Amino acid sequence: MTSIGAASIAAENKTPFIAAVALNKDHHPVAMNLNVVKGFRNSEIKRWAGKHLEPGNLVYSDGLACFSAVLDQGCHHYSIVTGGGPDSVTREEFTWVNTMIGNVKRSINGAYHAINPKHLPRYPTEFCYRFNRRFDLQTIMPRFLAAAANTPPMPGRLLKSAETYG
Repeated sequence: MTSIGAASIAAENKTPFIAAVALNKDHHPVAMNLNVVKGFRNSEIKRWAGKHLEPGNLVYSDGLACFSAVLDQGCHHYSIVTGGGPDSVTREEFTWVNTMIGNVKRSINGAYHAINPKHLPRYPTEFCYRFNRRFDLQTIMPRFLAAAANTPPMPGRLLKSAETYG
């Protein structure tokens, strides 16, 4: 059974997204997923869970009622109301989620001079891709070459369009 710590991040004038980190039995991170969502509603969380979670996953969430929608995917759900503030980041269940969010923010701030909201979903996706394949570094270049060779020509407007919601 994989443990997923899911945290929701949204504030006024901010883009809502879900941060999920899969842990192994020793509580070490093995994979992560950061996805922009349309909002924190049951229907949106249910759609996200159907795409990214497997039945039987153990999900810890930050107390938003909409996360109970992961139950529809057959997951086990534990809601922990953190209350915000500095003490909320000390919860053991969210240690890796908070660490990954900090690492992604630092990575984005160090690599990009400006953040374009149109392309926002791509920045964390790039980080997740590298993180999730960090134990298999020798396959990154062959996978890239295979993808490049198998991708048909695309007009510039399609290359510049962003996949908005994960």
